[in-house]
Amino acid sequence: MAKADLLIKLVGAINKGDNQLYKKVVESIIAEERKKNHHVLANQLQDRIDQFRPVNKNGYQHHVNGNTGSLSLDSFLLNVRPTKSLSELILDEDTIKSVYNFVQEHHRRDVLKTYNLEPRHTLLTIGAPGNGKTSLAEAIAHELMVPFYIVRYDGIIGSYLGETASRLKKLFDFIKTQECVLFFDEFDSIGKERGDEHETGEIKRVVSSLLFQIDNLPSYVISIGATNHPELLDRAVWRRFQVRLQLNLPDIKMITRFIEKFESRIDTAFGYSPKTLASKLKGLSFAEVEEFCLDVQRKYVLRLPEANIKEVVQDCLDELAVKTQITHVKQTPSNISETKRS
Repeated sequence: MAKADLLIKLVGAINKGDNQLYKKVVESIIAEERKKNHHVLANQLQDRIDQFRPVNKNGYQHHVNGNTGSLSLDSFLLNVRPTKSLSELILDEDTIKSVYNFVQEHHRRDVLKTYNLEPRHTLLTIGAPGNGKTSLAEAIAHELMVPFYIVRYDGIIGSYLGETASRLKKLFDFIKTQECVLFFDEFDSIGKERGDEHETGEIKRVVSSLLFQIDNLPSYVISIGATNHPELLDRAVWRRFQVRLQLNLPDIKMITRFIEKFESRIDTAFGYSPKTLASKLKGLSFAEVEEFCLDVQRKYVLRLPEANIKEVVQDCLDELAVKTQITHVKQTPSNISETKRS
């Protein structure tokens, strides 16, 4: 059953005719019942709130305008089962401390509430692709044992005026009934600077709608944004995130730990000391280091039973050097200029 304080708030909202508070309290009850695996009750309450029509002071119902079309929530949200744990991630000490403090606030949310405090529930991760922004969001969901939802921009962005804002509202109306982690990858694609003269009025209205919805999320919904281009974010967006984490390229020490964990997982040593190999992989992202290790594993397995792991690693290093050289040539300014002239 719902907690006494929520029931008291619910009755108070009904007595006052406070439609917004009424809906918010019911959404909180639904989230609590889902957490207790009372899905039948939660679904019944969800059906009632979906049919809810606010009543004004004169006793008339407000009918909500706007049409999200036939698109279902699956078009907006990707529900991913979180499998990565925080202990699997390799992070610098400051980031680890910040993340564990953040998680601890949610583990002890009831203690904070006795002092009329709420846990922080908005977090922004910043860094180049492949350095663990998505993995960190997934690990937080895994640590808190809550669903992990990834926002699908291709389903949200509509081609007609007002369509995107309507879809955002539909998404957030559902999320408010879930105790979960809501992840916005490439957040800069939708949270752009509203002063950008190249953006249309529609995009600016979408940003305003997004900020409004984030502001009104309950603390049991953790919103995590990820961006490769923090300079593009609206300044008001920055203020919405209570915790901001910079995820940089891994240093040699972090790559060494990654290789050690990988070797332990596959029960095979690479023939080089992890530190020596890490020095050769310096400058790569975590995703690139992982792909290198997987490439070594694949080649080694395919060459069994005569495989020599050290030779396999050297072959992969040689291939990596060629790829790096090709990438460098593609990115040189002279090459770009020649491409433009042609």
